[in-house]
Amino acid sequence: MTNVVWRTWSGTQQARPRRVVVPNGTAEVAAAVRAAAAAGERVRMVGSGHSFTGVAVTDGTLLSPTSLARVRSVDRAAGTVTVEAGLPLCDLNAVLDAHGLALANLGDITVQTAAGAVQTGTHGTGRDVGGLAGQVVGLELVLADGSVAACSATEDPELFAAARVGMGAFGVVTALTLAVVPAFLLHAREEPMRLDDVLERLPELRAGNDHFEFYWFPHTGLTSTKRNNRVDGPARPLTPFRAWLDDDFLSNTVFERVNRVARRLPAAVPAINQVSARALSARSYTDVSHRVFATTRRVRFVEMEYAVPAEHAADALREVRARVDAGGHRVSFPLEVRFAPADDVWLSTAHGRDTAYIAAHVYRGAPYGRYFADLESVFTAVGGRPHWGKVHTRDRAYLERVYPRLADAAAVRDRVDPERRFANAYLDRVLGP
Repeated sequence: MTNVVWRTWSGTQQARPRRVVVPNGTAEVAAAVRAAAAAGERVRMVGSGHSFTGVAVTDGTLLSPTSLARVRSVDRAAGTVTVEAGLPLCDLNAVLDAHGLALANLGDITVQTAAGAVQTGTHGTGRDVGGLAGQVVGLELVLADGSVAACSATEDPELFAAARVGMGAFGVVTALTLAVVPAFLLHAREEPMRLDDVLERLPELRAGNDHFEFYWFPHTGLTSTKRNNRVDGPARPLTPFRAWLDDDFLSNTVFERVNRVARRLPAAVPAINQVSARALSARSYTDVSHRVFATTRRVRFVEMEYAVPAEHAADALREVRARVDAGGHRVSFPLEVRFAPADDVWLSTAHGRDTAYIAAHVYRGAPYGRYFADLESVFTAVGGRPHWGKVHTRDRAYLERVYPRLADAAAVRDRVDPERRFANAYLDRVLGP
C-alpha cells in the first residue's frame, strides 16, 4: 500500500511513508523488516495515533497493527494474559472481564493499542500500582535483523528493562504478556475542592486512597477530585441517564462547544472556567474497575505532560498557577494531576522515584507554544521527565541527566539495532542518533 498519509488523533503529526504494510502475524512483521533493510528503509509500527510527538512517524515502511489484535492466551493460574500488539485496551478489558480478570491499573483512555500504550509509558494514577509497563512480564519483538526475540526479567533482562517503555527503538513489539488480577470493583467518589486545600492535604489524599487524581481549572481556585478505592460491593453503577449527562453530554458535547467559544473569545476564558468548574457536581458510584478508570474523550486537544518527583508536586503547581496568572495565558482546559509509585523500568517516567504527573491540555487549533514553554520551565527546574508521547522540547543532553539508566538503554540499542533501522527524527532527538 502506498500514497497513504497517516495522521495522529490530534493532527499534530503526519507521516507519508514509502509503503504501508498490514502484517497478519509475527512472521509477516519479520518479513517486512527484512524487506525494509534490503531497501535501506527505516521501519516504524504505529498504534492508534494518540501520541502528540513524532514517535511513530516514518518516511520508510509503516507497519499498521490492525490485524495483530488477537488474544493468544489467558492463564488464570499464572495470572497472565498474552496479547498481540494491536489489540485495543478496551477490547482487552472486555476479554479479561469475561474471564473474571482485570488489569490492576489503567489510564483513562482505552482506545490505544496495547503495544502503543506500553511503549510510550501510558499510566493511570495509583498509590501502589503504576503504569502499564510495570504490569508487563514479557515481550515478543522483531529485531532489526528480522529475528524474533523474547525477553522478560529472566530472559535477556537488559533488553526487557530497556524495551518495556522503548518507543519502538529496540524492536517491533508484536506481543506482550501482562500480569492480571481477579476482577474487582472500585468505589468512585468525585467532588469539588479548593486548590489550596488539595495542595495542603496532598500527602493525606495520596496515602488514603488507592487511586487519587484531580483536575484544576486555570484562572480559578477550584478543582474536581477523584478518589477510587477497591470495595467488595455491591456494584452500584451510575444510572444510564446520569452517565450520559455527565460523561457524554457535559464532558464532551457541551465541553466541545465551550472550547470553541473560548478559542474565538479568549478574554472570556476566566469566566467560562468559573462556570465549568462549578458545573461538575459531586457524585459517587461503584462499578467494575475498567469502567471507573476509563473515560470517553471526544474533544480533541494537544497535550504536554511532565512527571515530577512527587515531593515537588505542590510547589510546582503553585508556580504553574503563578505563571498562568502572570503570563497572560487563557487556558480553557483543566490541568490533570495524577500519581504513581516508583518502578524499575529504565525509560519509565516513574523510574526510581514516586511521581506526580502534571498534564496541560489545549483545545486543538488554539495556540499552545508560549503556555507550554512557561510550564516546561517549571517542570524541568525540578528534574521533570516528559511523557514520551506528548509535546515537549527536551533532547538527549537533558534526558540523560534525569534518566540514570539512559546510557544503559543506549548500549542495548547499539546491540539490537546498530544501523538504527527503527529510528526517526524524534528518536534521534531524545535517544541520540
